[in-house]
Amino acid sequence: MATQHWSLATGSRVAVYHYPPANAGIRHPVPLVYLNGGPVRGISVLDHRFLQLLARQGYDVYAYEQAGGGRSDLLPMGQYTISRSVRDLGAFVDRLGKGRVDVLGFSSGAVVLTRVLADPRVAAHVHRAIIAEPGPMDGPTARITGHEGRPSARGIAPAMTGPRSTQVPRYAVAFGLMKLGLLSPDSGLVGQAEGDNAFTAADLGSDTASGYCARDARRIPIEDTARNFSFSPAASLRVQQTVMDSPSIAPQLRRSRTPAMLMIAECSSQVRQWETAVLADDPAIRRTQYMPGVGHHMWNGLDNNEQRALAAITAFLQDRPAPCRTTRPVVTSPPSSATTSDEGLQVAIDSQP
Repeated sequence: MATQHWSLATGSRVAVYHYPPANAGIRHPVPLVYLNGGPVRGISVLDHRFLQLLARQGYDVYAYEQAGGGRSDLLPMGQYTISRSVRDLGAFVDRLGKGRVDVLGFSSGAVVLTRVLADPRVAAHVHRAIIAEPGPMDGPTARITGHEGRPSARGIAPAMTGPRSTQVPRYAVAFGLMKLGLLSPDSGLVGQAEGDNAFTAADLGSDTASGYCARDARRIPIEDTARNFSFSPAASLRVQQTVMDSPSIAPQLRRSRTPAMLMIAECSSQVRQWETAVLADDPAIRRTQYMPGVGHHMWNGLDNNEQRALAAITAFLQDRPAPCRTTRPVVTSPPSSATTSDEGLQVAIDSQP
């Protein structure tokens, strides 16, 4: 896939991928922007394939790798923040110049999107929002622990083959200390570019496995190739730390008016209350789509999972009923300080396990 590079008003220079509508009979007027997970990671091969499916449904699809991730330019370590990611989305839509856009955010990309909805200046760029499998949206949410989804393949999937930087003592010590918070991500022990180049898909094997149901442990598809894989461990930890250090965004999120859908997987490796906090605090969530039979990475190329995710997403974007049975909303143990109204909200449960 050809890569463009756009310089944004924020100072970020990001790698951009464009999948124009590939359906001669249908062209949807609102562009769709994809925010991938990571954070600070290249877009996976599986994600690119899913974006092509959306283009075949008549969507004008754009994706960009967030600053420091994939083929995007690095930032000084101190500039990797969740607020920078939010501003970059606004600047990207401005640079696109096609008016308001629909946004699909996955995992940490869903965190960025949630925080966008709490910022009226950037939310004004968004027509509809799809929040798929979000992580914690702010500091109070990040400190929540507890129930996850049904068991994932973490710990039971065969180990990924190939070289890994975490077997090299200097990298293993540096990355381990960073993860424990005992070494700053901007330390000179391992430079940012060096760490990015050293880290491999095999280093993230357990993280990849956590995106799949336990029953799929022995058939996890290849998500990345040596050509497209990129992950910046230091920058990712830096962004996550700024989320953990941020105050609650609930008061701002409760004023959101952007129509949104929350997507939750059965075998989610995310803490459920990270997800239900968004549901509880965003009154503009119109639909919660629960996806049985899939893990955190919902459009994963297994069975008919991509088609199921595609049907759920396009139905919401086109304001059509969910392609499954619906019930009144059920929120499992939301944060005690949160309040929500279920007026006009549907919980959609995909009927195909």
